Amino acid sequence: MPDQHDVTVGQLLLAEYQTLKDEQKTRIGFRDNLLYVTLTVVAAVIAATAQAKRPDMLLALPPVCVVLGWTYLVNDEKISAIGRHIRHDVGPKLAQLARSEHAFTWETVHRSDARRRQRKVIQCGIDLLAFCVVPLAGLTVYWAAGENGAGLLVLSLVEALTVIGLASQVVVYTRPFGPTAP
Repeated sequence: MPDQHDVTVGQLLLAEYQTLKDEQKTRIGFRDNLLYVTLTVVAAVIAATAQAKRPDMLLALPPVCVVLGWTYLVNDEKISAIGRHIRHDVGPKLAQLARSEHAFTWETVHRSDARRRQRKVIQCGIDLLAFCVVPLAGLTVYWAAGENGAGLLVLSLVEALTVIGLASQVVVYTRPFGPTAP
């Protein structure tokens, strides 16, 4: 006879679900705030550049945008991974224990609307604009100013390649096109 203090598999799965949802919620808030931080930093760099009349200050945009963009992308991937784990592991196990066809149906239902693909494409465009197009535009302004020393020119080219690398990762991890889309 089970002791009243014994933990059941169902209780463990529910605790795991709650822990995962809490982490997902925290990551969503953090990820979404990264866009605001990026806009703030971009505005500050542009304002400082214009005030100082020093186009070389625009070289601060690529590293900042790449770090914030990569952090955004990693958090977005973890948010998606949590959802996949709930849909493919925790939910089915709990449904089986409950002798139910499904558990946590919202995890699947909210992904099935007709405009989901369109939203994902638009979000990819926004992510590319915020984290990649803006720093590339800053580099273009820097290059057009023509006040590039050899060292800063090399640095700017490395920054451009880094931003392009981030852009490729943003596209690769865009759902529903990415390697782990289901």
